[in-house]
Amino acid sequence: MCTVIGTVKQQRRQRGAGGPLRRVQIGNALSAFGGGFTMPYMFVYVDQVRGLGSLAAGMVFTVFALAALAVLPITGRGIDRYGPRPVLLAGAGVAAVGAFAFGHATGTPALLVSSFLFGAGVTTCQPALATMIVRSSTAATRSHAFALQFTLVNLGMGIGALVGGQIVNVDDPASLTRLFTIEAATFLGLALITGTTRMPRAQLSAVQENKGGPTGLRALLADKAMVRLSILAGLIFFTCYGQFESGVAAFATDTVGTAPSTLGLAIGANALTIVILQMFMVRITARRRRTTAMAAAAVVWLGAWAMALVAGLIRTETMAATVAVVSVYALFGVGESLLAPTMGPMVADLAPSRLLGTYNAGYALVKQIAVAVGPAVGVLMVGSGTWPLYLAAMAGSTLLIVWLALRLRTHLTPEQDNAAPAVVRTAVEVRELQTAA
Repeated sequence: MCTVIGTVKQQRRQRGAGGPLRRVQIGNALSAFGGGFTMPYMFVYVDQVRGLGSLAAGMVFTVFALAALAVLPITGRGIDRYGPRPVLLAGAGVAAVGAFAFGHATGTPALLVSSFLFGAGVTTCQPALATMIVRSSTAATRSHAFALQFTLVNLGMGIGALVGGQIVNVDDPASLTRLFTIEAATFLGLALITGTTRMPRAQLSAVQENKGGPTGLRALLADKAMVRLSILAGLIFFTCYGQFESGVAAFATDTVGTAPSTLGLAIGANALTIVILQMFMVRITARRRRTTAMAAAAVVWLGAWAMALVAGLIRTETMAATVAVVSVYALFGVGESLLAPTMGPMVADLAPSRLLGTYNAGYALVKQIAVAVGPAVGVLMVGSGTWPLYLAAMAGSTLLIVWLALRLRTHLTPEQDNAAPAVVRTAVEVRELQTAA
């Protein structure tokens, strides 16, 4: 009888949580649309529009990512103590100020300061949004929720990149200023739509309700499985996301000679690939280990780096090189669609409910450190003309991802790796329903 009552209450709670989850997803898509306007063109903006060179552009990317070191250690504690909404509102406000200032800056010092504000705001929003998705979903729906969020974000970024690529004019600095102003407005939209949403309580298992043990980052560092996942995630973000927005973009524009509008087309192809494949990949990964999905994503990325090599070798053949560059971004999208339903839910399954914000912030911190190191390595190697060595290093890192993903498997429970038999997963869901009752 208790289980039946719990089921009824859970259904009501899920229907009530649909509204908050929709608002979170809409806010994500809106801010991603603004991000698509600017992220692919930050290098071009600093290097060519402001005429400050590739070194200054690399410094801007590095400062943008290193802002996480200042804000994320306190962001997790803020989420655990005050909830994700106030933290999201603060982060969106800072990001809006940073984006607006970046579009009006003309010198390196002003660009670095605005880049720091921009990065601090963006990285503050990330764990807050992840926590809101976890609290608006259940164990049974969480992978789908993260995958849908990833799809909407990439759709927004793809549309933004396509539109932004047609507006960008390196001979007209005002065109870039308009783009960054639009992004500032989208962060205000994120605050209005998502930051005012009432959040239901997290639907986590009874095992995760233990209130004992260490707190803060000490708890994360004491969790060996989370530490290993963080190392793997760091390498993933370094090799893919840290290069996607900087190293590969610099390689395409400086080495291959890809035009900004074509680069926007390539990023649009990445987003379209994710939109087409994401829900299909959710069904595939639902029946397989999460560590297998991570290893498979790295194998696909090996193909992307091979296509980048082809683009570098045939760069004098404009059409063929363009096809190769677009293929690089499309293959990245295939791998990303495998990761979206796996990494976010795995962090949620590893985290005690009282430390959900801390775990999400720690995960975001690892991401931002990797994204800081990635551009520094990628842009400098490409800018110095050693692009073959750059591609070889990225391919080697991708092979390491495969090995680390398979090694992580032995440190996860069957439930955390999505390898539990159906009867076990059903029992876990029943326990969650009873806990909710």
